[in-house]
Amino acid sequence: MHARAAIQELSETHTHGPDTEYRMVRGSERDTRAWLRSAPLCTTLATHRIAHAGVMTARAPYRIVRMHQGGLYFLACLEGEGRVLVDGVWKKCTAGMAVALPPFMVNAFHAVPGKIWRCCWVRYEQQPEQTPILSSSSPLMAPFAGAALWNAIEGLIEEAGNAAQPAAMFHWVELVQHYIERFAQPWQVDDRLHRIWEKVSANVGYDWTLDELAHQAHVSAEHLRRLCRKALGRTPMHHVTWLRMRKAAELLSTTNLKIETISHEVGYQNPFVFSNTFKKWIGWRPSEHRSRMGG
Repeated sequence: MHARAAIQELSETHTHGPDTEYRMVRGSERDTRAWLRSAPLCTTLATHRIAHAGVMTARAPYRIVRMHQGGLYFLACLEGEGRVLVDGVWKKCTAGMAVALPPFMVNAFHAVPGKIWRCCWVRYEQQPEQTPILSSSSPLMAPFAGAALWNAIEGLIEEAGNAAQPAAMFHWVELVQHYIERFAQPWQVDDRLHRIWEKVSANVGYDWTLDELAHQAHVSAEHLRRLCRKALGRTPMHHVTWLRMRKAAELLSTTNLKIETISHEVGYQNPFVFSNTFKKWIGWRPSEHRSRMGG
């Protein structure tokens, strides 16, 4: 079928069916749709702009069509077979495959009658001027071993629905994001940002400036700002802050270092400023992050 014809025959559809089983976790209470309301809440997902994530075993008549998806949708198949609309054509999505559907375009998939479709998914929020995860603006289907991502999402669902310890949820969320980035990284057009953030991550306590980051990338400061806005939806210095907070959360979770020491380790001489910044980015203060994990 011609791509344009395949799209024109679609209409907004949200059919789960009685035989489809799914579990999920959501990043915000703002989404009040019936199928999401019972999902446990994990606000840490918002640090990566993840709206919700889940695991499912889908069976016909499961069918989802979103005519103007608001954020990147990532789906990995572990078993069985389904169909996903890729570049206007229905394509098989079978075990060992994954698909990334970019925002602001038709997003559609369905189960095949008589077959199960065991998948996990991650749904991102997105702003029109941002490019999420993948630099490509077209759907991408490629090989992907999804078992580890499935397990990370299940771990997050269990934690969010039971103990809900911030430090534990933080690590599950970071694993989820890591596996999505592992899929995306080979398809990135420009790896200059990747090299910069590797350097920053290795030395977050350094007094990074926009000019220094631009020098490392061999571009002007303004061009670096544009690259970061497009790829991350953040300024370069905002992303430095995020990397510092991620490192701080790791140190709070895995060491007995004093909060003041961790503050200095990640580049903050004033622990009060560090605490306020950590709360803004992670959702709670460093002391709460540690106390809730029993540290």
